[in-house]
Amino acid sequence: MTSSHTFAREEPEHLTQAARRQVQVDPLAALRAPGDPPWDVYLTGTVFLDIIFTGLDSAPVRGTESWARGMGSSPGGVANMAAALARLGLRTALAAAFGDDHYGEYCWDALEQGEGIDLSASRTVPGWHSPVTVSMAYEGERTMVSHGHEPPPEAVFGPDGGPARPPRARAAVASLTPGRGDPWIAEAARAGTRIFADVGWDETGAWDLAGLPDLRYCEAFLPNAEEARRYTGADCPRAAAHALTECVPVAVVTLGEEGAYAVDRRTGEAAEVPAIAVRALDPTGAGDVFVAGFVTGSLAGWPLADRLAFAGLTAALSVQEFGGSLSAPGWSEIGAWWREVQSLPGQDPMALERYAFLEDLVPRRLDRPWPLRRAVPTIGFGRSA
Repeated sequence: MTSSHTFAREEPEHLTQAARRQVQVDPLAALRAPGDPPWDVYLTGTVFLDIIFTGLDSAPVRGTESWARGMGSSPGGVANMAAALARLGLRTALAAAFGDDHYGEYCWDALEQGEGIDLSASRTVPGWHSPVTVSMAYEGERTMVSHGHEPPPEAVFGPDGGPARPPRARAAVASLTPGRGDPWIAEAARAGTRIFADVGWDETGAWDLAGLPDLRYCEAFLPNAEEARRYTGADCPRAAAHALTECVPVAVVTLGEEGAYAVDRRTGEAAEVPAIAVRALDPTGAGDVFVAGFVTGSLAGWPLADRLAFAGLTAALSVQEFGGSLSAPGWSEIGAWWREVQSLPGQDPMALERYAFLEDLVPRRLDRPWPLRRAVPTIGFGRSA
């Protein structure tokens, strides 16, 4: 995939030079040293083209036509996580297959040029069309319809379905599949990479932790409350988090509107942070943004409660924008939020204290408007040279 394009009109915001230089904070600056891994975080998975309809009053009804007040398109799937990590200042590498259609070209450019994500381990697959997801957001929820086909394993991955050789990185984010292991996870962990994992819904209904063999290589596991309860049999998601630390050092359970709860078996820490109340426009990718925020704080060595608060904040900011990967906040948005809440009268001092760690992190000069509208309504802004 080449990235030389000519544009007939003004580029979308996420492809401008200003966007490419958007990272204003390096959260790992104090920790970097010669000989460090070249990448902070490595990911692999499927990239979708997401087409998002927003402003629907209700779910579409069979036999009728619904009009949406808003629309956007952006890379989705594993791209949600990759973009969120890159926007938080982490050096991010992604191994994925891209179709050789316009959808694939658009996603490649948005990630490589717009977000600065390294795609050297990714490949364009001739004759393979990009997977597509249509997401409809209404009443704070979403309904999705997806279509796609698996790429040939040799396009990006080795014969076992995983990367032939994962690059050296500080951390990797893995999506565990019930009943199946991915050999690259064990290889990366043996090389010193810290593995952070989430999990999809167990379609088999087994909900057996023994069916997640790669969990033993993970530093942290981040299921939602329902997944945590089903895997542990606990009635309370907080009790489920403690039970999960028998399998993994750090368990983080997201509690929806209640926030999140985490336990670190190694230090004995436990933390709970309430959710930030926001008007949600589109929840697409919010879970990925939460994981990205937690990984960032973990690599930076922050206390557990700060990591949890930061993850919740980044997720809350993301749902105020439409589009999964392109709604992830950068440091300008985080800084603008922090300055704004400090200036509002009647703020709870205890609530402000919870986020005081941001004061020494956010940029002093905020040179980008907030909130942004990054996702664009069409992929037709550019044409291949």
